Amino acid sequence: MFIKRLQMLNYRNYNVLDISLGQNVNVFMGDNAQGKTNILEGIYYCAFARSHRTSKDRELIKWNSDNALLSVTVGRERLDKRIDISILKDGKKAIQINKVKIKKIGELFGNFNVVMFSPEDLKIIKDSPGVRRKFIDMELCQLDAKYYYNLVQYNKVLNERNTILRNRSINKDILDVYDMQLVEFGYNIIVERLKYIEKLNKYSAKIHADITSGKEKIEFKYISTIKDLENIKESFYSLLEKNRARDSERGITSVGPHRDDFMVLINDIDTKSYGSQGQQRTAVLTIKFSSLKIIKELTGEHPVLLLDDVLSELDFSRKRYILSTIGDIQTIITCTGIEDLYEYLDDKSKVFKVKDGEILN
Repeated sequence: MFIKRLQMLNYRNYNVLDISLGQNVNVFMGDNAQGKTNILEGIYYCAFARSHRTSKDRELIKWNSDNALLSVTVGRERLDKRIDISILKDGKKAIQINKVKIKKIGELFGNFNVVMFSPEDLKIIKDSPGVRRKFIDMELCQLDAKYYYNLVQYNKVLNERNTILRNRSINKDILDVYDMQLVEFGYNIIVERLKYIEKLNKYSAKIHADITSGKEKIEFKYISTIKDLENIKESFYSLLEKNRARDSERGITSVGPHRDDFMVLINDIDTKSYGSQGQQRTAVLTIKFSSLKIIKELTGEHPVLLLDDVLSELDFSRKRYILSTIGDIQTIITCTGIEDLYEYLDDKSKVFKVKDGEILN
C-alpha cells in the first residue's frame, strides 16, 4: 500500500498542494512552522477522517476560506483507492471513495492504513488510560469494521444508561435491557482488545530486543475492570448489577471497557511510573513498529509509515533501527535537515523542501 498522489486545497497554511510521492522514502524538509506536519496530518485525516492534533475540524481550514479539500490516491495490490474529503466550517464533512459518497465514517476505515509516529506519542506511555484506549481503538477500527460498529453501539448504550442513572430513579427492568446490550457490545470490544495485546506481545519481543541489543524485554498487559476475563459476559453483567446503587449516586457506569487500560512493562517494571524517558521513547517505537507488523499480518499489505519530526528526538541506535528496517514500506518523514538520512536515501527516494506552505523545487 502506498500513496501515489496527495492533493490539498485551503488546508491549514496550504492554498494548493498537488504532489506525487515515491513508493519508498519521502522526506519533507524545512524549518519549523513551515507546514511539514500539516502534510502528515492531511494524510492521517484521509485514513481516519480526523486529525491527530485537534478535535476541531474548522481549525484545518485555511483562514478566510469556506472549506478545505483533501485527496489521496492509494496504490493497492488489488484495487487502487481514491479518497476525497471535503471539510466544511460548520463541522460537517463529505467523503468519497472512488467517487462514491459514503454515508458512515466506518466505511472509510481500512481503505487506507497508516501508522503515525510523532513526539506526542509519548502520551501513550505517560498519560491517562483514555489515551491508551484511544490508541488501541484507533488501531482496531482501521483493521476491523465490526470493531468500529461494536464501539459505536457500546458508547451509545453507555451514554443512555448514564442518563438513566443520573435521573436517580432506577427502573430495574429498563436497566436490565441496557445492561444486556452493554455486556454484548462490551464483550466483543474486550475480546478484540485482548487479541490485539496478544499480537503486540508477539511482535514486540523481537523488535524491542533488536532496538536495545537484547538488554531489555517488553510486555503488554491488559488491565480490565472485568476481573474474570475467562467469563467476561457473566462477570460484566454481575458487576453492573452489583454497582447499580453506587453508579446511580455518581451518575456514571463504573465498569466496562470504557474504563480499561493496558500496562507497558520493561524488564517487569511499569514504564509509565518508573521508566526513563529513553525507555518510554523506545517503548513507543516498539509499539509503532509492532503495529506495522500487525497491519501487514491482517491485511496482507504494509501500511504507510508517517514519521513526524521524530528522528531528531532519538539516539543513534533507535534512529538506525527505524531507517534500516523500513525496507519496502512507504515512509514519509518530516525533518529540519537530512544529514542523518543520506546513507538511507537512494535514487527511489524523494526529498521535498517546504517553505511557507509551499513545496519548492
